[in-house]
Amino acid sequence: MKKIFLLLLSICFNSFIYSQNDFTIAFGSCNKSSIENLFWDDIVFLNPNVWIWGGDNIYADTNNMEEMKALYKAQWNQKGYKELTRKIKILGTWDDHDYGKNDAGEEYKMKKESQQLFLDFLQVSTSDSRRKREGVYHSEIFKTKKGSVKIIILDTRYHRSSLTKKKNSSQKKYISSKFNEGTILGKKQWNWLTNELHDSKADFNIIMSSIQVISSEHRFEKWENFPHERKRLFELIKTSKAKNTILLSGDRHISEFSKTSIKNLPYPLIEFTSSGLTHAYKGFKSELNSNRVGNVIFRESFGILKFNFESKKVIFQMRGNGNAVLQEFSQIYP
Repeated sequence: MKKIFLLLLSICFNSFIYSQNDFTIAFGSCNKSSIENLFWDDIVFLNPNVWIWGGDNIYADTNNMEEMKALYKAQWNQKGYKELTRKIKILGTWDDHDYGKNDAGEEYKMKKESQQLFLDFLQVSTSDSRRKREGVYHSEIFKTKKGSVKIIILDTRYHRSSLTKKKNSSQKKYISSKFNEGTILGKKQWNWLTNELHDSKADFNIIMSSIQVISSEHRFEKWENFPHERKRLFELIKTSKAKNTILLSGDRHISEFSKTSIKNLPYPLIEFTSSGLTHAYKGFKSELNSNRVGNVIFRESFGILKFNFESKKVIFQMRGNGNAVLQEFSQIYP
């Protein structure tokens, strides 16, 4: 009886807490369809307004599109995922493993075919502009009676210049093959992103990048591999005057919050990295990130953002199985 009472109390408490939020985003990355997916029932219970796939949504790493299609089908058949798609709006981007090749960019030869399978997985209409576009970038505006959120999905694979391994260095595994000339987004996507931010009237603007943006000191894939592109993104966020921009990312098999200040930007720029859904870097010891807030979580988790438009407060949560809150951070915006 005590356990039943505590369960009912937890449900009532969660219902009360969520009634105080005007909009909720759930997101995550690094998900293997061959491993039991633990979180779909937890996410459905929270009933967010939208779920965002942050990349590596399956692990394909293949040029064989039939193999990739089978992996997407296996993900659809994961317990609880179909219910999620029936109840919650689904958005998403890809990263290298569902794109089709580890650490690949523009050089991946099956990217056009892979894109169509990814859009099929997201149930994107055949008339949607993404079906004819080179890349899976996309945006949607969510309006409520109290405020609005614009979600901007980036594609950091399709147009990204190739990388090369940096020799004789323990600090950086990769650098751009075209230092200060290479690109992450490509010309068309940069123009699109510029317009999306400059034209935005939303109260909050969420940018989903599969790879990390703020965290720059580790040796893996990140925007800092193209420092001029990272600088350009920060400048665009500032000059566009888009309200309250927040960064989301995945990829790393760890979850962390990063926070930095940009001159003349009237609020701190926060990045929430959430990874992974089915597997994590459980051997994690340490990693430098001078912009980290709180601790690194190196167990399976997903991310939650809860928005209150009146107070302009966002609560960021890393959640584990059974909806356990593993770490929380909040920010009040101007």
